[in-house]
Amino acid sequence: MSFLAPLFLLGALAVGLPILFHLIRRTTREKTLFSSLMFLLPTPPRVTKRSRLENIWLLILRCLVLLLLAFGFARPFLPNALAPSKPAGPGTKTIVLVDTSASMRRENLWAEAKAKAEELFKKAGPADEIALLTFDRTTQTRLSLEDWRKLKLDERAAAAAQRLAAVQPTWFATHLGPALIQAAELLDQPGQTNQTAGVRQIIVISDMQDGAKFDGLQGYEWPRGIQVSLETVKPKKPTNAGLQWVSEVEEGEAKSAGEPSAIRLRVVNSADSKRDQFKIRWTGAPEIESQEVYVPAGQSRIVKPPKQPDSRPDRLALTGDDADFDNSVHILPPQLQRLPLLFLGNDAETDPGQSLYYLKRAFQKSRNQVVDIIARRSDQPVAAFEMQSAQLLVLGENPTDAALTAARQFAKDGKFILAPLPSAASVAALAKLLELPSLSAEEARVKDYAMFAQIDFQHPLFAAFADPRYSDFTKIHFWKHRKLDAAKLPGARVIAKFDDGDPALVQVPLGKGAVVILTTTWRPADSQLALSSKFVPLLYALLEQSSDLPVQKAQYFTGDEVPMPPGPQALKVRKPDGAEVEVAAGGKFNQTDSPGVYAVTPGTLRFVVNLAPDESRTAPLSEERLASLRLPLKKSATETTAASVQHQARAQAAELEGQQKLWRWLIVAALVVLLIETWLGGRLTRVARAETT
Repeated sequence: MSFLAPLFLLGALAVGLPILFHLIRRTTREKTLFSSLMFLLPTPPRVTKRSRLENIWLLILRCLVLLLLAFGFARPFLPNALAPSKPAGPGTKTIVLVDTSASMRRENLWAEAKAKAEELFKKAGPADEIALLTFDRTTQTRLSLEDWRKLKLDERAAAAAQRLAAVQPTWFATHLGPALIQAAELLDQPGQTNQTAGVRQIIVISDMQDGAKFDGLQGYEWPRGIQVSLETVKPKKPTNAGLQWVSEVEEGEAKSAGEPSAIRLRVVNSADSKRDQFKIRWTGAPEIESQEVYVPAGQSRIVKPPKQPDSRPDRLALTGDDADFDNSVHILPPQLQRLPLLFLGNDAETDPGQSLYYLKRAFQKSRNQVVDIIARRSDQPVAAFEMQSAQLLVLGENPTDAALTAARQFAKDGKFILAPLPSAASVAALAKLLELPSLSAEEARVKDYAMFAQIDFQHPLFAAFADPRYSDFTKIHFWKHRKLDAAKLPGARVIAKFDDGDPALVQVPLGKGAVVILTTTWRPADSQLALSSKFVPLLYALLEQSSDLPVQKAQYFTGDEVPMPPGPQALKVRKPDGAEVEVAAGGKFNQTDSPGVYAVTPGTLRFVVNLAPDESRTAPLSEERLASLRLPLKKSATETTAASVQHQARAQAAELEGQQKLWRWLIVAALVVLLIETWLGGRLTRVARAETT
């Protein structure tokens, strides 16, 4: 037997009152005459050892009345009398999001996450539907709602647990925002079960670290009726410090410091850390060569690495914390990228009055990049490999027909040609280059000097000067320029004009590439362009727009796409575990799934992949940040499920008690017993009076 209001059973303790009253000795009914009682104090009846229970049946009846009333108010019912209720209508539709990012590699977080997910699978009812999704940098569906429905009732929980068991934490970052949006869209699909009748919820099982990304959630409008529950897994040891490669140091600074390594490191300590002393050393180096670092909890420090051993290892390690998933960083020295620039003309390199002289000095060698100026006379043939490897072509004076044919193919292959006009007669070569039947130009009449007046700052050549602080070109004076009708150039785009309205820079498409026409030159006799601070950025912008060589960064992070250099043959990328992946030349390599050094063959290109810096921010997500996301949060899934089960049990108990209504019979029984007690009490009273008389 069960009770709907069991607290009323405490009323059964009142049965002690009749027993107490029966034990109290009553005052005698016999009266004895006494002279005066004014000097005596009244003495109440006392319970003594000689007190004995009298009228046992009367006592039993009175106790029985109290017990029946207590049991009646407790509303008893028989739980086995009702058959298990069948679910009516649609059940709960749940998307379980399990975090598989790199931070879940700490301690027993993954085992705890799997246990929580398996508990949810087991508690699912026959009408409930569950989908299993895992997320890190991307979101993957492991078990869809449709797959769940197709499985037998007794196989669902085991199948979901088996799918999850086949997954392990990755090395990717935590992108929780896109995962939540994808889960919400899955629940809000029109083809699903009636959305207004069943409960729809998203359960996130994660360490909820502060480094998680919530892109897209700020302006996201949540579908009505969807709730989000957070099941947080916590490590037993919270101390975690991460090691990161910050940036390269200038070569001169490294030499002045006497260090062969040109890197800086950042050591980040989590806000909930219990330690602040750590050590950094190169892999394979003895412990004595390690460098101590002091980083308080919740802070970071920029440090220089210890001296690199002669073996030149490529990995630095951090020790002193409880989690080692982010304690390694791979280092490679910067690789020099060479960009060939081809000049076709008869200029002398040492003549300051000609264009090649300033072109040679415009591109300075940097730590990561060098521009090789290859000068070839226009009347000499150019080797095919030089034309193919060149990233920008500058056309000089009097090019031959063969040079123009090679230049035309150069542009059609997708690259750019810079064609300055040193004279009005040079427009004939330009017409041959563009395959135009005729094109004319004339010397413009310039009084004193001309200036750039109209500039298209939306064009990539001038995009770097769009800021008002750098957009002033009035200090560059042009003594001469050629007047060219841009309307006769098919598809021409005027990038800049002189103050007299004549075009200064014109881009004409040619095949996949383009020809950029400068209606003057940077020779001192024509302009001050080569002596201005704008000359070098303009050349670099044109080279960047023409070059098809991918920009190689110092380091990539797990999940990043790495552009491959172009070439005639396919490439192979050897991963840190030794596996080789074939990738097309000029394509992108997207299997950066683990930290380490990657090598590209054929060739000498190598690149490093490190863990995303945000994964080291393992402190729990702050309540302020969580509140700012405006998630439709509810209690944790475990509490919600338990509360739902308890609510359902109470509802069934109330329904069963309402059907049985045993309390009515108990009240009737109490009234019957009360009547018997009244009759018995009256009879005993009459007998006692008869005896006294």
